[in-house]
Amino acid sequence: MNSNSCFGPLRPVAALVAVAAALCAPAARAVEPFELKDIRVEGLQRTDPGTVFAVLPFRIGDTYTDDKAATALRALFATGLFKDVRIELEGQVAVIIVDERAVVAAVDFVGLKEFDKDTLVKSLKDAGIGEGLPFDRALIDRAEQEIKRQYLSRSLYGAEVVTTVTPIERNRVNVTFTMNEGEAAHIKEVRINGAKAFSESTLLSLMDLTSGGWLTWYTKTDRYSRTKLNADLETLRAYYVNRGYLEFEVESAQVTISPDKQDISIAISIKEGQPYTVIGVRLEGQYLGREEEFRSLVQVKPGQAYRGEDVANTTRLFTDFFGSFGYAFARVEQRPQIDRSTGQVVVVFAAEPARRVYVRRIEVAGNTRTRDEVVRREFRQLESSWYDGARIKLSRDRVERLGFFKEVNVETQEVPGQPDQVDLVINVEERPTGNLLIGAGYSNAEKLSFTASIRQENVFGSGNYLGVELNTSKSNRSMLISTVDPYFTVDGISRAIDVFYRTSRPYNSLGDQYQIATPGASIRFGVPFSEFDTVFFGIGIERTEIKASTAIPNSYYLYREQFGPTSTALPLTLGWQRDQRDSALTPTAGRYQRVNVEWSLAGDLRYLRTNLQFQQYWQLPAKMSFGLNAEVGFGKGLSGRPFPLFKNFYGGGLGSVRVFEQGSLGVIDPTGAFIGGAKRLNVNGELYFPVPGTGNDKSLRIFAFTDAGNVWRDGESVTASSLRVSAGVGLSWISPVGPLKLSYGSPIQADPKDRIQKFQFQIGTAF
Repeated sequence: MNSNSCFGPLRPVAALVAVAAALCAPAARAVEPFELKDIRVEGLQRTDPGTVFAVLPFRIGDTYTDDKAATALRALFATGLFKDVRIELEGQVAVIIVDERAVVAAVDFVGLKEFDKDTLVKSLKDAGIGEGLPFDRALIDRAEQEIKRQYLSRSLYGAEVVTTVTPIERNRVNVTFTMNEGEAAHIKEVRINGAKAFSESTLLSLMDLTSGGWLTWYTKTDRYSRTKLNADLETLRAYYVNRGYLEFEVESAQVTISPDKQDISIAISIKEGQPYTVIGVRLEGQYLGREEEFRSLVQVKPGQAYRGEDVANTTRLFTDFFGSFGYAFARVEQRPQIDRSTGQVVVVFAAEPARRVYVRRIEVAGNTRTRDEVVRREFRQLESSWYDGARIKLSRDRVERLGFFKEVNVETQEVPGQPDQVDLVINVEERPTGNLLIGAGYSNAEKLSFTASIRQENVFGSGNYLGVELNTSKSNRSMLISTVDPYFTVDGISRAIDVFYRTSRPYNSLGDQYQIATPGASIRFGVPFSEFDTVFFGIGIERTEIKASTAIPNSYYLYREQFGPTSTALPLTLGWQRDQRDSALTPTAGRYQRVNVEWSLAGDLRYLRTNLQFQQYWQLPAKMSFGLNAEVGFGKGLSGRPFPLFKNFYGGGLGSVRVFEQGSLGVIDPTGAFIGGAKRLNVNGELYFPVPGTGNDKSLRIFAFTDAGNVWRDGESVTASSLRVSAGVGLSWISPVGPLKLSYGSPIQADPKDRIQKFQFQIGTAF
């Protein structure tokens, strides 16, 4: 306040100190209460005067007192806008004199390489440092420490951060963080001491953290992180406990860094204990009179080694089963009874169902764009009904599968004063659902292709899809406009409308003077018959024209001469799909099934075209997995007409039978052009291996493959001797521009006339 206060001159300190200074001033300075005639504010440069007046505890005409003055000082300092505030009296006028804090005009970074600038700007703004926010030196110091901590998490132990604050006009400052990131420290050695039951190399292969390798520049698994180390220690514990070592312990995990801060050594000491065999499972507590139903859920098998994973799964299944009857707060504890002298254990599951509850209300939080109804219609748990854990989990999975959110969580909240009621809060985090793509791709079959698309998967937050796509390549070009309403009816029936224009030239055509053009449109509906099965049906209209005749394959020429250059079809479509894979991009377990039938009963064309696909994936030891894909296609002409050539199937290449040139299998026109066939069979087997040095990263994998299949004309017999068979190895990578597959192999069963292409690659191939 002034130099006569008992605390000396007032500096930029907290409001309480300022008030204390006012209160400890000599008693002679206390003012007698009086009526305020006016209030003035001095010292403002950017802050609106209304901000000051809004927090003052007095107005013109009020009685001014020392208590109100102290309250005013506290309120003004609490805004965080001022370094200093004091109140002076001029007769019956209160003069509020403020010294504003500087405001951050801009935040910049120099030498930043390891982190994304926008991410760092956002995190600093969340901490109170950002453009337009009051400048606080204490916050800047904390920001430096936080940035250094982030660098430490990336093994950049030598990183230095220097902050420069540059004052500019109008009491503003520019804040610049200058980074000297230095070189990242790498893990030189990882040792595990105390391992007897399993080799050290086996245990090290389980860990994500590794010493330097030929691919660690990409995986960065040789960068130390405390979080990753803790996860690896938990992986070791789970490995031992799943093999009977119930009392396994990590005694210590020591991390040392070299004096030059470039090399890190990790030494882990473990105590294995002895292995235990399960001799019995006992249920204790209350099981709602359904002991046999609960016992059927037990994963633990007497006579086998104790497996922590089976115990945890059983506990989860018990809790979920209790939840399906409305017991949201059921407690299930596993209590192993150990006999060290015999190495045996009895696993006891003790259950306490607590109270049964029902859901009072369901709320949606975090959806800044998506409408509530889009989330609610996916929920299978209803309000004012008994709590059902299975339905809630299914509901969460359905909301997550929408693809509109980065994260979906369901929180159960007790209702105060109502022990038998809970509220469910669906917390979602929106993600961008619009996509503008302009790019190019290259494959050794299609050569250079151009792609452009505008897609919005959640138009105006309605959950509907709208897309415009344009694709070009050497032999196939298309333009597609499509829209999908996933809830065309309240029962969940979807509707999709497509308008398209496609042109194609069969592979290995003799010239570019001809093409097949197909404009058309279709509408189809999807009917969910269960939570996992959807049946599709629809109708379309297509008009196909075989243009020109120069260099046209003979088969197309004869077809054009017999049926004319244009053909119209009204195909009906019927399909069914079930996808139970653990991932659409990198599946390691689960099954996928699809059936699609196209039936043209009107127009110039009469045909039936069917396609069936089956995929199955199995997880194998040593982080391996095996995938089997089988695909069958069949086309048949109806009403005495042949199957249209431009509806033929093609085979060969990635997605079919590798090693054979793309689209080269099947019928060969007398002119040498590949025109496919009315029948197709593909069987593909892939054994996936993790790339050494990538840990558990599934985006980059090595695989060995065996393919078999071919394409046949209508009426031609499908025999084992006519199959084409190949085998080889490849690399699968989920790259920033899309899934990439490389393969190299050799034919096992082929015809001398077949076109062989041992090395093949393509971006976007699924299998």
